[in-house]
Amino acid sequence: MASTETAPKAQKSDDLAGLEAGLDALDSVQIHRTPVREVLVKKVLPPAVAVALVLVVWQLLVSLKVTDEYKLPAPSAVWDSLTTMWLEGTLLSVLWTSVSRALLGFLLALVIGTPLGLLVSRVRFVRAAIGPILAGLQSLPSVAWVAPAVLWLGLNDSMMYAVILLGAVPSIANGLVAGVDQVPPLFLRAGQTLGATGLRGAWHIVMPAALPGYLAGLKQGWAFSWRSLMAAEIIASSPDLGLGLGQLLENGRNNIDMAGIFLAIILILIVGIAIDLLVFSPLERTVLRRRGLLAKG
Repeated sequence: MASTETAPKAQKSDDLAGLEAGLDALDSVQIHRTPVREVLVKKVLPPAVAVALVLVVWQLLVSLKVTDEYKLPAPSAVWDSLTTMWLEGTLLSVLWTSVSRALLGFLLALVIGTPLGLLVSRVRFVRAAIGPILAGLQSLPSVAWVAPAVLWLGLNDSMMYAVILLGAVPSIANGLVAGVDQVPPLFLRAGQTLGATGLRGAWHIVMPAALPGYLAGLKQGWAFSWRSLMAAEIIASSPDLGLGLGQLLENGRNNIDMAGIFLAIILILIVGIAIDLLVFSPLERTVLRRRGLLAKG
């Protein structure tokens, strides 16, 4: 009789053990290094094919003479412009002038936008007062700030950074506000119970929980920084400012050099893609992986 009673108990304990093991397997994040071949096939090959198709269609349109050559230069003409800049030693200096400005302006926007976003998200009065203003500033085209910035600060690097800040700070702050709004209230109450209030709670509870939304705001903030800088460089020209990508684009327009214009556009596009692939995409993957959202079986 005793053996018949212990059998269901043993069966029940085995079922519970199996259930716990299954839940542990679901919760565990299995990370393994992706083979190089798989990376090449899934990550490198598709954009390479897309670029090749664009070049083929581009060359086909030029060969068929769909429009005049001065309106649509051949890919070889753009390559010649690139080669000329490289041989003259101006290519890297032009790239560095714009990239260094954009990165420094973005870092300044990060320093200003992060505490501003925390303040707006955590203080109701501040949110009611300047929350709509931040939303409106985010939708305002960055080019609108170039004219007043030139009048306020003159034709110098300070004007460039002012335009970048006015374009990027609202995006970073609004991204953090959106991330904080998505934090479960239970996390905040648990942090308060453990004594994590004020700055300590913001650092240990709010910021980690709001990280996905914050990263989205940073990514958008970089996009606004880059676009704001290009607008400022195109409109405001001065020998003291040096030659950046925006000024290179404007010089091509003034000289009716369509190959130079296409080269400037391509370089602007390459820098934007490179920053996204080298900085923001790895950060996003790391955050998602740590939260079990990129787990592989």
